[in-house]
Amino acid sequence: MKAKKYVYIFGGMIILAIILYLIFSGPETAQEVVVPVKSGSFPIEVTTTGELIAKSSEKIYGPQGMRRIRVYQAKIEDIIPDGTVVDSGQYVARLDQTEITNRIKDEETNLEKYQSQLIKTKLDTSLELRNARDELINLKYNLEEKRITLEQSKYEPPATIRQVEIELEKGERALTQASQNYNLRLEKAIANMNEVTAEYNKAERKLTQMLDILKQFTVTAPKSGMVVYRRNWDGSKMGVGATVNAWDPVVAELPDLSEMISKTYVNEIDISKVQAGQSVRIGIDAFPEKEFTGKVTEVANIGEQLQGTNAKVFEVKVLIHEFDSILRPAMTTKNTILTAIIDSVLFIPLEAIFNNDSMTFVYSRNGSLAKQQVVLGLSNYNEIIVKEGLTIEDEVLLLAPENDENLDLITLSPEVLKKYEEKEVETEKKDEPDPNAKRDSIRKMMEGKGKIRLRKGDKPSGERTRKPTH
Repeated sequence: MKAKKYVYIFGGMIILAIILYLIFSGPETAQEVVVPVKSGSFPIEVTTTGELIAKSSEKIYGPQGMRRIRVYQAKIEDIIPDGTVVDSGQYVARLDQTEITNRIKDEETNLEKYQSQLIKTKLDTSLELRNARDELINLKYNLEEKRITLEQSKYEPPATIRQVEIELEKGERALTQASQNYNLRLEKAIANMNEVTAEYNKAERKLTQMLDILKQFTVTAPKSGMVVYRRNWDGSKMGVGATVNAWDPVVAELPDLSEMISKTYVNEIDISKVQAGQSVRIGIDAFPEKEFTGKVTEVANIGEQLQGTNAKVFEVKVLIHEFDSILRPAMTTKNTILTAIIDSVLFIPLEAIFNNDSMTFVYSRNGSLAKQQVVLGLSNYNEIIVKEGLTIEDEVLLLAPENDENLDLITLSPEVLKKYEEKEVETEKKDEPDPNAKRDSIRKMMEGKGKIRLRKGDKPSGERTRKPTH
């Protein structure tokens, strides 16, 4: 029993020693990841994330002419789900009718007022003209009596006859004046009736117009297709609760799915590489196994700042060549834009590049392992061109080795470094504007206008020579 006890104790000590060794022993040596230097054509690519939109679409409009009835906006009260397929004339949305309904009630009240005014004007005009006609009849009878009196007074003294003639003349003049007054009253009555009738007709037309616009608050599809919500300026979708304004009363859109565009944004660092006509590989996040081709059709000239970011980006549109029924608006795309292809160069993965102060180097293996200084060129999403420092027989490490401080550092000769520095300076000079270009353009412009001819060495009037200060 004592022997077994000692065996157990000894075995437990061995197991404990193994556990302590595993815990406190140093980390395992990292495995080297070595890749060969590649040679051949090097594609320069820009990778971005985009969103599918239709190249063309038909807009579904809300009420037309809301401004004419002084209704400037209306909220979407109900709308069918985004992406619903509809037929021509099918229900799409309904707008809030509260404001226009109140205006219709006001206009109905206004129409009733003009209708009452029209009836009142008719009655007043009829009464006034009837009195004027009765007055004319009475004057005619009075004139006839005076003529009879004149015939009966032919045997009376001359003074009496003259008095009767004067009365007859007064009667004729009164009848003439009454006839003229009646005509004026008739014209005035017609004008009043026309005015009141015009106001009544105007109110009636306005009410009819409002009723017609009210029918348009129930929005229907102009043709068959898939309904896609319109987006606001901030990118949000115009669903229930969104506001439709009178100047652009678009509620939704019916995109043409036969031609799709990927709208993407390129940062300001890479936008100089992107041009219209470049080839693009397009992947769909929802269907990773699918890949399409396309080309850049539009590149924005002015940058913008997207909401929630500080980076400046430029809008780029990519036309997709192929048609597929799986393509739907608002799908997320991965766009790889091929900006250039450089032939016959050496390139390695970006992970193989290391920096130490102002020196760029790689861990190269060609028999022995060493730190090798390199001169780099253009890069793409995964790899970078090596102009000097490596050969096709070399291999590079993707991870720094443990004993990197003991490795030899192989630097490039000063002549090689100077050669590439001079090339960079020449490239920068080509990109800089000619300082004399502005002066020459001013001289040509002034000479062309005939105002002044500048001699060689003269300065334009816009440039002044600064006097030396002591």
